[in-house]
Amino acid sequence: MIRRVLIAAAGLLVLLVGGTGLAGPASAHSRLIGSDPANNASLTAGPQRITLTFNEAIQSDYAVLNVVGPDEKHYWQQGDPDVSGDHLSVAVRPLGPTGKYTINWRVTSADGHPVQGQLSFTLTQAGTGTPGPEVSSGKSGSSGVPWWPFAIVAVLVFGGGLAGTVLIGRKRK
Repeated sequence: MIRRVLIAAAGLLVLLVGGTGLAGPASAHSRLIGSDPANNASLTAGPQRITLTFNEAIQSDYAVLNVVGPDEKHYWQQGDPDVSGDHLSVAVRPLGPTGKYTINWRVTSADGHPVQGQLSFTLTQAGTGTPGPEVSSGKSGSSGVPWWPFAIVAVLVFGGGLAGTVLIGRKRK
């Protein structure tokens, strides 16, 4: 009986390793291919809208797009981000002080994986705008993708394989 279980386990290992070797390349996650304004641009007036363009359509779930001012304490975006196909955008309130503005973004790829990044632009002439709410310092630590469905699938696959091995062993006796 032990010999059969070991042979079945070895066969399963060969299938897993062989299947991994034959698998094609994984599709890449969404990646940023453009922005308006461009990364590191110098502007004399603030943009009315920030727009990011990705290499594929992105999901609207968990999309984040915010603009943090030079003091790193206040947001300058206005309203929630809008996802339209491969574009993510948000309205920007009239800017105020000169300096570097940071654009923080996070999206969920078409394959369900979150990707994030940061861009910036510099305002060279002061505007008359006032900042929005203060930047919160708390971090949720969540990537936006729950882990528990993957754990359930792993348990079911492992349990099914083990049960199949035991049943095959009993039928042969």
